[in-house]
Amino acid sequence: MWARVVETLSDELFDIDAARVTRIVVRLVIAALLGGLLGYERERLGKSAGVRTHMLVSLGAALFVLVPEQAGAQSTDVARVIQGVVAGIGFLGAGSIIKNRDDGNVSGLTTAAGIWLTAAVGVACGLGRTSTAVLSALLAFAILALVPHLGRVRDS
Repeated sequence: MWARVVETLSDELFDIDAARVTRIVVRLVIAALLGGLLGYERERLGKSAGVRTHMLVSLGAALFVLVPEQAGAQSTDVARVIQGVVAGIGFLGAGSIIKNRDDGNVSGLTTAAGIWLTAAVGVACGLGRTSTAVLSALLAFAILALVPHLGRVRDS
């Protein structure tokens, strides 16, 4: 009986080979690191969605596309999962947008857009499109870090 229990646990816990485990770990770690890079820029500026939020968004998005892929889902099914991630992230981003009643100013749009892009980076990682994810994250980081300075130079 105990042999069956051990065999069943082994089948459940170790259902993939070393190559697949490595692939999964790499995709998830890169998703989390790239999300952290984007979150770092927001946290550095004192924004509400910082490193942890961006890491979790990217990691979650990667996981949402990795699991169906592992389960053998067709590309159309994975596309539906991605649609769900995009819609869900839209709600999360909307929560960071605030309109001030006094002066009508809107804040949080860049944070919301960053969360949305971070989810896209996570999806790219989850799908194994690591180069695309890295390039996108680096471009986003450059936009967040450098573009605000361009406006200051021009105004001078």
